[in-house]
Amino acid sequence: MSGRDIYGGDIFSGHARTRKRAVPEVVAERDLVAEDAATGFCGAVVGFDRSYDGEFVKLEDRQGRVRLFALREAAFLIDGQPVTLVKPAATAPRQPTRSASGSTRVEGLRARVALPSRIWVEGVHDAALVERVWGHDLRVEGVVVEHLEGLDNLAQRLAEFGPRPGHRVGVLVDHLVTGSKETGLTTGLGPHVLVTGHPYVDVWQAVRPAAVGIREWPTVPRGEDWKTGVCARLGWGTPQEGWRRVYNAVSSFRDLESPLIGAVERLIDFVTEPQ
Repeated sequence: MSGRDIYGGDIFSGHARTRKRAVPEVVAERDLVAEDAATGFCGAVVGFDRSYDGEFVKLEDRQGRVRLFALREAAFLIDGQPVTLVKPAATAPRQPTRSASGSTRVEGLRARVALPSRIWVEGVHDAALVERVWGHDLRVEGVVVEHLEGLDNLAQRLAEFGPRPGHRVGVLVDHLVTGSKETGLTTGLGPHVLVTGHPYVDVWQAVRPAAVGIREWPTVPRGEDWKTGVCARLGWGTPQEGWRRVYNAVSSFRDLESPLIGAVERLIDFVTEPQ
């Protein structure tokens, strides 16, 4: 460097007034209030969007108007100071700690040998709803659920199964009320058979009306097929279409009526009780 070139080149290089001012980055958490520096639009963060042109933040003002703004450097003001908004980092979804039945979820569950005891239900819809809510619990305990294809088959199935200590049967029955046909078929079956049930004509009715988006289950006259009558009155099409609505509406025990919940819980306790 010569005596004349005492500044080593550009005399303004590195001067405090010419250095680019650092703009802080702020994570755009929901409800954070920011102002778009270009337009003066001020609002709270309510979401994000993405297009071919990059990432955008949604701001909603006091009048409920929502506008999109590109997430560009120094494009926003907070308390009058320029900032660069950045999208929050994605977080891994939190694993549920409770099963659909409300019990503690067991992680890393390995298949276990099925217990000799069984739970029997009347039909495939009953079995599907029990699996939907209690499937995790049943796999933890090694309990198999089978359907009878009608309560009229119960006596024959019991004779074949041979209930005895450590080889129990729990039976879930629809419309188990005093004086019903179902009550007559399920009395006096011995100490190694437990029958529980609910008062509803069909297991569909044990799903809370609010869960399927109705005020109440329709009344269907005696002698008319219940599922067909319900679907006709609710405009659900065929019983197959109606079943899809019912099944998809159930995600946990909260979507079921308490008589069904209590009945299934008692059966699980009965067939898993140490002998």
